[in-house]
Amino acid sequence: MSAALYLLTGCVGVPEGVEPVKSFEISRYLGKWYEIARLDHSFERGLTQVTATYSEREDGGIRVVNEGYSMESGEWSRAEGKAFFVRGENTGFLKVSFFGPFYGSYIVFDLDPDYRYAMVSGPDKSYLWLLAREPAVEESIVERFVSEAKKRGFDTDQLILVDQTRRGQ
Repeated sequence: MSAALYLLTGCVGVPEGVEPVKSFEISRYLGKWYEIARLDHSFERGLTQVTATYSEREDGGIRVVNEGYSMESGEWSRAEGKAFFVRGENTGFLKVSFFGPFYGSYIVFDLDPDYRYAMVSGPDKSYLWLLAREPAVEESIVERFVSEAKKRGFDTDQLILVDQTRRGQ
């Protein structure tokens, strides 16, 4: 959930035209995901090699660890948060917090049947991510992501393709 700091707003809504996936299986979603594309926000600006890693928490929630490398500073950025289901464990709609009581929406609106990639929205149409299990995906997946996002009203002209090729020290 490379959506670390947007959660300051505390909004747990669903944007118009976005519907969380059903038959969601958190056990299959856990683990490491690579950010392939995103809409820009200050909390991720300039970051490459962005990943999100999910694991179970003892309280029934999900531990979220987002990491990215800043070429400008030469340093890694890391944020840790927690997520909880909003509409039950079989629906891809969670609320995520990196700042105490403030939560924001994390909506999986399209998911590969084999959990190889996921299309994710935040609480409004200024938050959008394409995540994948590998640092690169076929062009057809990116094209499908753009098409699906555009159909839902996201500004796909502003998408950033995330560089996953350079490795920071």
